[in-house]
Amino acid sequence: MAPFIPTFKPYPTHKPSGVEWLGNVPAHWDIERAKWLFQKMERPVRDEDEIVTCFRDGVVTLRKNRREAGFTESLKEIGYQGIRQGDLVIHAMDGFAGAIGVADSDGKGTPVYSVCKPRSQVNAYFYAYTLREMARNGWIQALAKGIRERSSDFRYRDFAVQPLPFPPLPEQTAITRFLDYTDRRIQRYIRAKQKLITLLEEQKQAIIHQAVTGQIDVRTGQPYPAYKDSGVEWLGEVPEHWGVIGLKRVLTQLIDCEHKTAPAVTESDYFVIRTAAVRGGNLHWEGTYCTDSSSYKEWTKRGVPEPGDVIFTREAPAGEACLVPEGRRVCLGQRTVLLRPDHTQYDPRFLVHMIYAGPPRTRIQLASQGSTVGHFNIDDIGWMPVLLPPLDEQKQIVEVLQHMTCRIDRARQGSEREVCLLSEYRTRLISDVVTGKLDVREAAAKLPEVDPLETEADLETLEPTTELTEEHEAIAEGA
Repeated sequence: MAPFIPTFKPYPTHKPSGVEWLGNVPAHWDIERAKWLFQKMERPVRDEDEIVTCFRDGVVTLRKNRREAGFTESLKEIGYQGIRQGDLVIHAMDGFAGAIGVADSDGKGTPVYSVCKPRSQVNAYFYAYTLREMARNGWIQALAKGIRERSSDFRYRDFAVQPLPFPPLPEQTAITRFLDYTDRRIQRYIRAKQKLITLLEEQKQAIIHQAVTGQIDVRTGQPYPAYKDSGVEWLGEVPEHWGVIGLKRVLTQLIDCEHKTAPAVTESDYFVIRTAAVRGGNLHWEGTYCTDSSSYKEWTKRGVPEPGDVIFTREAPAGEACLVPEGRRVCLGQRTVLLRPDHTQYDPRFLVHMIYAGPPRTRIQLASQGSTVGHFNIDDIGWMPVLLPPLDEQKQIVEVLQHMTCRIDRARQGSEREVCLLSEYRTRLISDVVTGKLDVREAAAKLPEVDPLETEADLETLEPTTELTEEHEAIAEGA
């Protein structure tokens, strides 16, 4: 199969740029201060101008083109300025995060934007890529003068004095055309893979839901021989020999967290499990942090989490769950709860499946409706209905589910790895091209005039048909 992206050669000769983040550049490139490349505009606002927003993904467009809600609205548009299609727009406070791009529409914008018109021999799109590379590598953040954490005051006066690469205009245009074309195709591939990941997860959840609600006996692949009314209107029928019971009836302990944050230390043997660490039925260690021994003792005085216990998040978001693993000492972070199943009645692995795909999921969804932050108190959690098959049957269901879903998990993990590799490849490619490490002029000249996958309809129906090559993996791993 043909490679997804052609191979490239470096420029034949380079010279020092004298710019720390840029390194060596092609020998025929110049270096110019930004103020000689762009003119700061301060246009008046017209009656017909609508609000233009500069987003962190580099898109600068009319706000209504993205969404209508979720923005901070100004009571008075004090200091707003005119923006014209083709202007380079830099968000002074979010430029460090990539909020830099070229406006695709006329309109008006907040005074926090630096609106810049390209001078002669300047392609604004090339410099949008270049400035976002400066943001990605941390250079803009290093120039921070603001006081907000993880932000920077990157205003025109700071931008104006920055030395930037200045290739000939035809080369700027060729680089931009190549990156636009390549980026669209990589992003389409990534979206297609992400869609596949979503479908695989939905398939897995459907299988688990059928198993833990008794719709199918996964041990035989057939419905159970007899069903009964569950007594819960929205639940319907359940296998005749299963019970329906409040969660706390199958627990020996239901332990709430301390309602304060445990002190953090750089390194220790004691880990605090925050809500960010509990996702999709798994514990993600990158979402935990370390605390000291005395804090661990205080935070576990109500009960020490043990392997086989279940941690449940009651907020931010509500309804995530995972097993406490072996081999590490952990304590509850804020907004988490410890569920200790009665092992004579309930298998903890079955309980995690039940939380995600059984009756508790409906309660969790209802609790989250109408609010950006779903919330559960201890009574809510204790009275969530769960289904109660015989313990041996629970264990058998868990084992069959593990076998049935392992192929889905492998396929999802493979797709996630491809998305990660392609994202790293995209980042590395843009960096190498805009800094003159790779020569794409020949590749740009061979591009078709019209991208066959240009339309939105094509974008929505695109399926991934190209696999990662060894070249992609090698490049991504070296990024």
